Amino acid sequence: MAQSKTLTVLVGSKNPVKVNAAKLVIQGYFPDYQVQCSGLHAPSGVPEQPLGEDETRLGAQNRVSYLQQHHQADFYCAMEGGAHQFSYGPATFAYVVIANDQYTSVNRSSNLPLPQAIYDALVAGEELGPVMDRVFNTTNIKQKGGAIGLLTNHVATRESTYTQALTLAMAPFLHPHLYMQQAIQDEV
Repeated sequence: MAQSKTLTVLVGSKNPVKVNAAKLVIQGYFPDYQVQCSGLHAPSGVPEQPLGEDETRLGAQNRVSYLQQHHQADFYCAMEGGAHQFSYGPATFAYVVIANDQYTSVNRSSNLPLPQAIYDALVAGEELGPVMDRVFNTTNIKQKGGAIGLLTNHVATRESTYTQALTLAMAPFLHPHLYMQQAIQDEV
């Protein structure tokens, strides 16, 4: 029997939605490997409910950096959900970071428009998951379909949004010569 190749993936969260999204994406790109994906606590260094793109991105980057400093893996992933009051209205989104020993890729999900009253609750210090649980009379929605599932009648989910952002973030790992070439051109 042939020995199977294994990839280890660490996710900076124990949330099953985030772990499942990372495993699905990595397994899709490496079908000949057995993917061992684990969620671990990794501090974000930002508030429980990040507001603004910079704070949200920093949370994901901090989680990946923590994993890299304390653990060994083939890939490190983190997803951080945030919200922002854009000129066209409030929205929630996520930043994702994937890294290995050579590259770090940062990407952002699409926006989900939020009702103003829900965004105002976030500004007042609440976290999106509990606010959505209260508004929709659900329990622990952040470990299920999330606000995305509730507000799209489950046509999209929190996991599907993470999956798309992670899928696109994999580009530098699939074509490193192209991304390395750009870095070399930038230095000239």
